[in-house]
Parts: sequence; C-alpha cells; structure tokens
Amino acid sequence: MAVNGREYHILKLLGKGKGGYSYLADDGTRQYVLKQIHHEPCSYYQFGNKLEAELNDYHRLRNVGIRMPAMIDVDREHERILKEFIDGDTIYDLVLRDQMKPAYVDQLRGMCALLYPAHMNIDYFPTNFVVRDGEIYYIDFECNEYMEEWNFENWGVKYWSKTPEFLQYVKEHQSR
Repeated sequence: MAVNGREYHILKLLGKGKGGYSYLADDGTRQYVLKQIHHEPCSYYQFGNKLEAELNDYHRLRNVGIRMPAMIDVDREHERILKEFIDGDTIYDLVLRDQMKPAYVDQLRGMCALLYPAHMNIDYFPTNFVVRDGEIYYIDFECNEYMEEWNFENWGVKYWSKTPEFLQYVKEHQSR
C-alpha cells in the first residue's frame, strides 16, 4: 500500500474502527500504522468527511497535550494516514490478562484533566490505549465535544476492569 507514492509492506491488520482499517506496515527500516479510511455505514455514529475529521481531531488533541502517536504523513487522494507505531499491550489486553495497574487509570484521569476543560471527550474504550514503558498512549485520533454521559467516569471506566459490561463485550466479540 502506498502513501503519497511511497510503498509500505502490510504486515497485518491491527483493527477496524468506525472510520477505517488500521494496518501494521513497514518500509524496510521502521514500523508504522497505516490507516485506510473506509466508507462503510455505522449505525451509531454520523460522519462528515472522515479524513478531515481525523486530521482536525489529531491537531485538537495535540494542542491539548494528549500523549499519542505522531502523524507522519497524509495521502488525501487515497484517504490514508501514516502514523507512528506505538508497540505495547492495549489496556483491553491487560484487563483480559489481569495485568492492569492503578497507574494506568491515574494516567487516564490525567488526560481527562486536560480534555474536560477543553470541552472534549475521547473514545475511552480500552482498545484505543497502548502501554509502552509504563505510559499510556491514546492511539486513536477521535475526539468529540464533551458530554457528561460519555466521559470516562460515566462510560469509559466500565471497560477498564472486568466489569459486567467488559465481560459482555468480550463474550460478544471473542468468536469474531
């Protein structure tokens, strides 16, 4: 797959989100995440221009100071984003393996202390956070206007431990 004419070898699919497919890719020297925007319908979320939304959200989150991967390149014609690969376990995987640490939730609360005054929420689902060298990174670029019902304390926290909501999600998605 190419980004602005530069070829990247796709190693594996990392995941599919509301806005695109994310792949682990390399250029022979370094690994990246290559996100291909898709236009598949999403019943619970409305998009305008997905690529522009992703770019705008990235800049908003960077300006607030959220720890996240760097955006390296954008191919507007093919709707592809190349970003830094943050190697590590997701919070989701750590919860599954009973390896969560209170420090990770503390770090997320620190992110909330930056987001809430800026009237923003992020997607707090644990697959969107990777731990590298003891620090959590928000690896999605999605952010939304702050709504209390979707903040970490009212929604996200339900998925950061083996709650009934988390276990139900695992049950529904393990066969996929």
